[in-house]
Amino acid sequence: MDGASIIAKSIRDQGIEYVFGIVGIPIVEISLALQAEDVKYVGMRNEQAASYAASIIGYLTQRPAVCLVVPGPGVIHALAGIVNAQVNCWPLLVIGGSYDQDQVGMGGFQELPQVEAVSRYCKYATRLETLESIPYHIEKAVRTSTYGRPGVCYIDVPGNMITDAISEDKIRFCPRCLDAPFTLADPLAVRKACKVLSDAVRPLVIIGKGAAYAHAEEEIQEFVIRSNLPFLPTPMGKGVISDTHPLCIAAARSKALAGADVILLIGARLNWILHFGRPPRFNPNVKIIQVDICAEEIGNSVPVHVMLNGHIKSVMKQLNEVMKNNPLKVSKSSQWWKDLSQKIGSNTRANQLLAADKSLPMSFYCAYNEICSLLPRNAIIVNEGSSTMDIGRTVLFNELPRHRLDAGTFATMGVGCGFAVAAALLSRDSSTAEKERVVCIQGDSAFGFSGMEFETACRYQLPIIFIVMNNNGIYSGVDKETWEGFLAEKDPTLSIAPTTLLHDAHYEKMALAFGADGYYASTPGELRQSIEKALQQKLKPVLINVSINPVSARRPQESSWLTKTKL
Repeated sequence: MDGASIIAKSIRDQGIEYVFGIVGIPIVEISLALQAEDVKYVGMRNEQAASYAASIIGYLTQRPAVCLVVPGPGVIHALAGIVNAQVNCWPLLVIGGSYDQDQVGMGGFQELPQVEAVSRYCKYATRLETLESIPYHIEKAVRTSTYGRPGVCYIDVPGNMITDAISEDKIRFCPRCLDAPFTLADPLAVRKACKVLSDAVRPLVIIGKGAAYAHAEEEIQEFVIRSNLPFLPTPMGKGVISDTHPLCIAAARSKALAGADVILLIGARLNWILHFGRPPRFNPNVKIIQVDICAEEIGNSVPVHVMLNGHIKSVMKQLNEVMKNNPLKVSKSSQWWKDLSQKIGSNTRANQLLAADKSLPMSFYCAYNEICSLLPRNAIIVNEGSSTMDIGRTVLFNELPRHRLDAGTFATMGVGCGFAVAAALLSRDSSTAEKERVVCIQGDSAFGFSGMEFETACRYQLPIIFIVMNNNGIYSGVDKETWEGFLAEKDPTLSIAPTTLLHDAHYEKMALAFGADGYYASTPGELRQSIEKALQQKLKPVLINVSINPVSARRPQESSWLTKTKL
């Protein structure tokens, strides 16, 4: 067997179904060998998008996909997805072609110290030395990427090893590694956590994307609903319990964070997304019960009151068992619930007023109101951009777990198209009768990072609905008169504001170049008609370009989500 065939068989033996990449010297043979082993190969248009696509497979399935890239520039381009996956704690296996073993230091083709370049962003990184060792390293990489806190593993493949061959009887292939173990928390800590929650006056549950990754929705629903606990999902924790459930207090986020005296933190980190768990956004005397697979993460920003270190699904089962004998029920008539309900009501009414404003150009809230009314319940929503994502996370409801994919912990723009392609492939290949529709809603700036992946979606017949929320800029754009004033100046590089993009760009016409349908929507009625037509398309993607008021912005907040003001 040659090296390419050994790699392909080892990948298949580990249960990996998808490989995303861009072929070139010396990895073409690996891509062909993968298809011969019935491993699905998806050719992308940029290594960044390929690494994003592979990483989201890991998040959705708990098993890594592979990102296959060429040496040098290919590895560097993929580094964006490598870091994004590592920061978000998603399993990912990256395989990079490399210079031949006898060319070290000689200036070989695209020679780069790739292991050294990526190792600080990986859980495990190695360069292959022998053909016999290939199965071992691939099994170890898959196992390492999924055990403990999930993350990225990298394997460097010298070019000569891809075509070199050895007798098959010298190769010891490894069986599929076991799924990550379901570790338990200290039983004494579990009982203490339940006691602290029972004594709380203003309890709150925060559900993070780690809970969604762990597929712990049944256990979390049982615990929260039985106890009548108010819960707040982080953006990618949405849907673990439905956003439409009466216990969801996302519309009173700031009120809940500042007022809670006990917080059960499930698979979320007290990082910038949650204001580091510190005052003034949090009660300075709050008691935090933290559930996390990674012991080093617990208490990382502020001290915790109770540490529940273990697999979230297992820990929630432990909590449920204790609560069966010592039931907790937070009364809906409590002052805590009254305060939260009042805030939810006022914020919801404010959003409804914004959505009801039909003036043109449309605001984000008006456009989202039309989109929300038509999306299927089980739609997988990919959402990224600045205002597009900030507003989207508050008005796009998710009823199912792992059905919102966005910029995540690393706040990475440009992930949308790669995420959408990967999610659509999973949906297409799933055994469920009702296929999940993937809807990718991006700002015009975010779409620009990887918009050519629309061709990828066309090539593989993926009926993704791409919606570009086009406000002519980053954060905000300008009106036609201001834009023409920019162009009238002598040097556009000095006159065009750095946040400004081309005025009234017709992105929908890209779809026509690839034989797909594109629509331009400047009114609520046109947007509705475009989405209705898009939902009827079963074999091709659709691109809808939505004209948004350049100065439309998020509803003013009591305090900034971030600590710094955007331009």
